[in-house]
Amino acid sequence: WESTHATMDAVYALLSTGSDWFASGGETVIAVGNEFIEPESKELGTGYFKQSWSKTEIEPAMGNVAIEQKGNTPAWGALYWQYFEDLDKIEGTTASLDVKKELYKEQTGESGKQLVQITEASPLTVGDKVVVRLTVRTDRDMEFVHLKDMRAAAFEPVNQLSGVNWQNGVIYYQTSKDASTNYYFDVLPRGTYVFEYEVYVNRVGSYSNGITTIQSMYAPEFTSHTRGIKINVNSH
Repeated sequence: WESTHATMDAVYALLSTGSDWFASGGETVIAVGNEFIEPESKELGTGYFKQSWSKTEIEPAMGNVAIEQKGNTPAWGALYWQYFEDLDKIEGTTASLDVKKELYKEQTGESGKQLVQITEASPLTVGDKVVVRLTVRTDRDMEFVHLKDMRAAAFEPVNQLSGVNWQNGVIYYQTSKDASTNYYFDVLPRGTYVFEYEVYVNRVGSYSNGITTIQSMYAPEFTSHTRGIKINVNSH
């Protein structure tokens, strides 16, 4: 719906007509592995509950989940696995909404400015100018998409101002935060798009450059991220 007020009106219309969606006539039976989930408490009205397991409690058999909804009231939920990993060890994913990240060092030679791709084997030096290139691909028209690019602590963005930009035929809002650069798209038509921004290297060390994530705000199942990148910066 086009606005918050319109959404509220639509939800009210759905809940105040037809079947009573808040009726407790149905029950959802969930079995994870050999265990039936029996929550100690549920949220009044919606019946919402959350069940978590620690890593020591997770077993291979829990990969088999059976759900049975009794009654004619709607029910929905999600099952997800959450864990922590070093940013530079994260593997990339591919999906219908996809993003690729590349780092280039800007050099000036006899033929003018050149971009040399950066790898872990090609260290940077303080004062280098780096171009961050983000390639976005989508196989369908999308709305309200967020692109978040994490930056290494040694990278200082050239453009510090937030604002609306137009590039590749799309309009987006770009903002730089302490550890990331973010793009917000109201509309992202089907196609391939390349976005670039520049940073300067301002300190010595070994850094994780994080990952780049793209996700639909209202359909979060459309998401993907790049692999983690590690960079090395020498003093000279």
